Amino acid sequence: MTLYPQLIMDALATVTYAGTKKNLVESGMVADTPSVAAPASEGEPWKVKVVLEFPRDTDPFLKSTVKAAEAAIKYYCKKESGDSSQESEEVSVEIVTEFKSAPRPEVGQMLPGVKNIIAVSSGKGGVGKSTVSANLAIALARLGYRVGLLDTDIFGPSMPKMFNVEDERPYAVKKDGRDLICPIEKYGVKLLSIGFFVSPTTATLWRGGMATSALKQLIADADWGELDYFILDTPPGTSDIHLTLLQTLPITGAVIVSTPQQVALADARKGIDMYRNEKVNVPILGLIENMAWFTPAELPENKYYIFGKEGCKHLAEEMNVPLLAQIPLVQSICDNGDAGTPAALSSDTATGLAFINLAQAVVTVVNRRNREQPKTKIVGMK
Repeated sequence: MTLYPQLIMDALATVTYAGTKKNLVESGMVADTPSVAAPASEGEPWKVKVVLEFPRDTDPFLKSTVKAAEAAIKYYCKKESGDSSQESEEVSVEIVTEFKSAPRPEVGQMLPGVKNIIAVSSGKGGVGKSTVSANLAIALARLGYRVGLLDTDIFGPSMPKMFNVEDERPYAVKKDGRDLICPIEKYGVKLLSIGFFVSPTTATLWRGGMATSALKQLIADADWGELDYFILDTPPGTSDIHLTLLQTLPITGAVIVSTPQQVALADARKGIDMYRNEKVNVPILGLIENMAWFTPAELPENKYYIFGKEGCKHLAEEMNVPLLAQIPLVQSICDNGDAGTPAALSSDTATGLAFINLAQAVVTVVNRRNREQPKTKIVGMK
């Protein structure tokens, strides 16, 4: 049997790379002429070395492509020897992988320019957590801070609509040898969401692994730059997404959003317990009572406690954490959210002022937390 580089190239030309739907040769992924070395002595195998260049080290098709390339090379070598009935055992194949983009930073070094990472959470859906996240981010930006907002709700992203940027598409920038996603900037906030990359009318039918992989890309493969506050709008409940965040980022602290309703407060307790778990140990910065009361526009002095009165205040006292804000239920908050003009853009209204006050409260508790407590460690959980 005699092997030569062109035979190896012919073998690689039969392997399709799923990222381009073309073979490895057409995709330009064979970085150099394959190396072929004859046996140094009888009984030793032929040695084949191939260098494949992938777009990035996190390529989801890397392992399957390498395995297919190795199998194709062995098959072609066996065929050259006159016996294609099985893979050759007389050939040693080494496939080296290189990457066009520099490797992703290690966990713990993904956001070196970010000072504080705040998780906005809720135990229950429908309590207005995303509304609070959007308005908190804008209010912090209006106070002069550099702010980023990541919509981590992979299956129900809402930030593109709340910021009126549903038609925007982030573009890639080359930085430090890496292709990075450039966040959309609106109202002084850097924003990313899976909603920019999927159809708004189609359900995202992904398994947990695909969702967490997409989330890590939005965190680590984006050009977030220097930020004072990085707000994470988390999905309701406790899930794979929360665990991925805890294992990827050193979260400065969490704020819990709930309505005064007892069923919502019961779930809020679970959210608090998740962060206070001894394996997690993320400080609770405080509670936010959303929809604290209803105030009709025509009767601005009236308060109607349709979900109960001061439920979050009592829970905050019970859990020994601050009550950061009580946000009223006002139709304009909903209207502004749907229109992509969040209430925090104006401090001339009661709701706008409430979110500005919330932002100031968050700054105060974060500064206190940073003075009195050590930096949060990334969760090392299997």
